[in-house]
Amino acid sequence: MRAAVRVGWARVWDRLAASDPGLLRLTAGLRTVAAIAVTLLVLAVLGAPVTHLVAGAISAMAATFAIREKQRSRQAVTLALGLPTALASMSLGAVLNQRVVAGDLFFVVLIFCAVYGRRFGDRGTALGLIGFQVYFVSLFVRATPHMLPALYGVLAVAFASSAAARFLLFPQTPAGVLDRLRRAFRARLGQLVGTQAELLDAGPDEVDKVLADLRTGTARLHDTALLIQGRLADGTSDEAVARLLQRRIADAEIAAERLGLLLLTARSAERTETLTLHLPGAPLPSGGELPVRDEASAALRRDLAALRLLVQRPVGEASGTALAHVRNRLLGYREEENLPRASPAVQDVFRGLGEAARASLGLRMALDGPLDESDDSPATARSREELDAEDAAIEGSEDEEGEQAGRTGLRRPTTRAAVQVAVGSSLAILGGELLSTQRWYWAVLTCWIVFINTSSTGEILVKGYRRLLGTVLGVVAGIGLAGLVGHHTWTAFGLVLLFVFAMFYSAPLSYTLMSFFVTAMLGLLYTLLNSYSASVLLLRVEETALGATCGVIAAAVVLPVRTDRRTDELLVAVLDRLADVTRAAVDQLSGDAPGELVDKARALDQALADLRAATQPLTHPITPLRSRRDNARYIVALLETCAYHGRSLAATAELLPTHPSMAADPRLRGAGGRIVHNIETIAAHVSDPGSAARMETGPSIASMLEPGTLRTPRYGRVTDRVLRHLQRLDEAVSGLARPLGMAPDQPEK
Repeated sequence: MRAAVRVGWARVWDRLAASDPGLLRLTAGLRTVAAIAVTLLVLAVLGAPVTHLVAGAISAMAATFAIREKQRSRQAVTLALGLPTALASMSLGAVLNQRVVAGDLFFVVLIFCAVYGRRFGDRGTALGLIGFQVYFVSLFVRATPHMLPALYGVLAVAFASSAAARFLLFPQTPAGVLDRLRRAFRARLGQLVGTQAELLDAGPDEVDKVLADLRTGTARLHDTALLIQGRLADGTSDEAVARLLQRRIADAEIAAERLGLLLLTARSAERTETLTLHLPGAPLPSGGELPVRDEASAALRRDLAALRLLVQRPVGEASGTALAHVRNRLLGYREEENLPRASPAVQDVFRGLGEAARASLGLRMALDGPLDESDDSPATARSREELDAEDAAIEGSEDEEGEQAGRTGLRRPTTRAAVQVAVGSSLAILGGELLSTQRWYWAVLTCWIVFINTSSTGEILVKGYRRLLGTVLGVVAGIGLAGLVGHHTWTAFGLVLLFVFAMFYSAPLSYTLMSFFVTAMLGLLYTLLNSYSASVLLLRVEETALGATCGVIAAAVVLPVRTDRRTDELLVAVLDRLADVTRAAVDQLSGDAPGELVDKARALDQALADLRAATQPLTHPITPLRSRRDNARYIVALLETCAYHGRSLAATAELLPTHPSMAADPRLRGAGGRIVHNIETIAAHVSDPGSAARMETGPSIASMLEPGTLRTPRYGRVTDRVLRHLQRLDEAVSGLARPLGMAPDQPEK
């Protein structure tokens, strides 16, 4: 019974870890709720009035969510600095509350400083948020000078409660977060393998849904890998451990994506393009024919289930004769003589299973330490020797590259955003005063929020639309809840805590949903302050629409950054990173000294993630220009395909010093030169459409090499895999020319 409960709990935990990598959303929600609850409890014991309870709840929330630093010592310093910042902001708010002109001018200056503070990193951002939010609290509770002594005490309690929630009730260390992210990666990897198994038996009516799930699972695994990348420096004991884990995560991700492509090809009458995994709506080639149910396909289904078992097995349960037998069988597929009799496409899937099992073994060794070797087969022993050799080759040196100074003056993003939000807030104050002399600050709050984490006019427009939609839905819910709660104070505060948790848990998933919970919560707070009415909530909708409009106007008129310009800049950055990865990988495969290839590949992934976020205004469902939306999606999908092959080349190049069946080949340098040239040509065209640079065309990559050292490509061999990735990368780079407006037929050089 206990074993069943333990297994059931492990499955639930894996599902939770997979849906919320690192439990970051869960921890943020619980920590904020705990800070508010402790604040309310202390203030209630002290007999504070409802107004002070509301002020304490909002202040505790602001003090908790504003701090984003990863190291606990830095969090403590920022929280300590946040209290005097909050006290000063509350004092100025209370003093200037009745002085309309002076108060409005100071509010605009405060907003400018808060946004400008983002240039000083996480601490500057946090202090700016605290200063703004506490000034907002002073307006919300209508603070006056004679209320200040009591409000100082409320702020002290709120910050102390936030510290207790952060450091005592829900402590979070970088090492602990990284450990949970690693579990999430393993859980998502297991889910992806499960989806790949479903692909084998999916009928014609089901294949599109399974293919969509496969795309989603692949993207979610990649997102988790990026999260781990951002936590390695703080969460590991030394540089060597971080580099080892980075390498093993990259290997497992690439092996899983490759296995999915091989399975798609096995279902099709032709080789599946990598783009199939990255372009939403792309069909499976040849309609996705069902594989013949023979002995090989039955073994394939069995071994996919076995691979998922190996991946998801918790620490402490990854040993035993049965598991060793499964691992030996899967790793045996890396040897040609162990492949079952089947079609070449199905044999490639078995090879992919062997590589995925090797990546899983390496990941297990990196995460859990040495494993029992008593039941190893010769194939497994060879895989361990390869992994040990790779581990020994990892050096602790790190390439440090100085950051460029970047733009200065008004061209600096933080300065530009500060000027824009100050202008937008000024317009919001003027318009808000016309709508309501008592609630005008809602327009300012919306204008402020739509500028957070946005960089272009299009992003601000989409964010404003989502906030308005969530606000309208939240007003409807707030009206109903306020009528049900009435004057039951603690029932209302209980619902407030529930909505706060939901707000923080849903924030990374849906900005509309987060806005809904915020507005519903505010309806309850107005009820507690005895200022609730349907007209007040409707006024909030009007103020929200006004604030969003003012933000869009300011972004479009004052130092505007058009979405096209922003996406072009990020596109050039992605292409530059892609050229760096390709050049470095080909150079190393051609015999040059090893470099920081995985770091370069992850820099490419991060640049692509930034571009994907910036293209949301172009790909949003409300976008009226459908052809432009489809073009943007296609370009991003092609770049994701390029990034996959770039990652694969980097990972393969890092195998070179230790892999027994792979040697450097100087001819690859010439084969990869055309790809790098074409990438740089496209980047030059995006930067300057009048650029004279031209694409190079010619024969396939494989045919560019003289026969001899390299055999006819077979997809299971490491050496031949280089040719495949170079060929697919060459095709994907060439495919970028048409959607980016370059002539499809260029003269050959």
